[in-house]
Amino acid sequence: MDKGAVRTGRIDLSKNSVPIYYLSFNQLAAIENGTLEVTGRAEDGSLIVRYAEGARAAAPRTVWNMTAHDAGSHGTTLLSTIMPDRRFPFPKSLYAVEDALRFFVKKNPDAIILDFFAGSGTTAHAVMRLNRQDGGGRQCISVTNNEVAADEQVALRKVGHRPGDPEWEKIGICDYITKPRLRAAITGKTPEGEDIDGDYKFTDEFPMAEGFEENAEFFTLTYETPVAVHHNLAFQRVAPLLWMRAGAEGSRIDGPPEQGWAVADTYGLLIDLDRSAEFCDAVDAREGLRIAYIVTDDDGRFQSVARRLPDSVEPIRLYESYLSNFRFSMGR
Repeated sequence: MDKGAVRTGRIDLSKNSVPIYYLSFNQLAAIENGTLEVTGRAEDGSLIVRYAEGARAAAPRTVWNMTAHDAGSHGTTLLSTIMPDRRFPFPKSLYAVEDALRFFVKKNPDAIILDFFAGSGTTAHAVMRLNRQDGGGRQCISVTNNEVAADEQVALRKVGHRPGDPEWEKIGICDYITKPRLRAAITGKTPEGEDIDGDYKFTDEFPMAEGFEENAEFFTLTYETPVAVHHNLAFQRVAPLLWMRAGAEGSRIDGPPEQGWAVADTYGLLIDLDRSAEFCDAVDAREGLRIAYIVTDDDGRFQSVARRLPDSVEPIRLYESYLSNFRFSMGR
């Protein structure tokens, strides 16, 4: 009582109800360590407190009842505004996902969000909205299959189409909904090239046709046949993996480097160890590099190159005997 940590609620004599509210020992300790701030005292002398800036106030409630979170208006209707002629069952409200993410990444402008069941792409869309609001550089990794609805599968099979056929794949969830939705959100244009008609609402209101200052890169997981491998056609399929391992930022090495090595914004690739001195000098001169991929089966030569690299650059050994299957070692 002396600390102002106890107060009474509304007294109801007809029900003999006298509610008592109090700050727990943990909350009193939070006042001592600065997590809770005392902002004043009420008329009855009890403390008025709030969580300090940056402190986690509370977990989100289990049930939210907000207009912005209506899946019909801000999920289904919003998606049909972006892609007028395409439908997706039960998309989430864009603003519900945005608010959910805000609980966890508001203070982390460089967060990486993994959406392993991307569906229509609402999560990636919400990350774009958050970045626009505070200038953040958050990334979203969206993973989905290219599943075709059951009734559409039946219709396709009746006319002789099977998974893998262009007629089948083009109406799969990824190619028909997820990719077009993200392209439309970024560009501000529908898949047909028209300006999106409508505005974003609530936290940040602006025309959808403005789009976002974002980049998106789409990859398809495939099985590479030995024929393609042996005809030097597979490096372009391997190259994105090296880029992604280095953080999926900046420029990318998309082809076998003619001079035996190359340096991008965040990583370098050395495939001709006879030119390792040039490579190490280039790595040392480039700021922001994280990884150096060194292609060799020789552990001694790998260690020799690794010792010459800056401490800030992680050397990663790629076995030549493995990568030679992809024929990107100087065309041999």
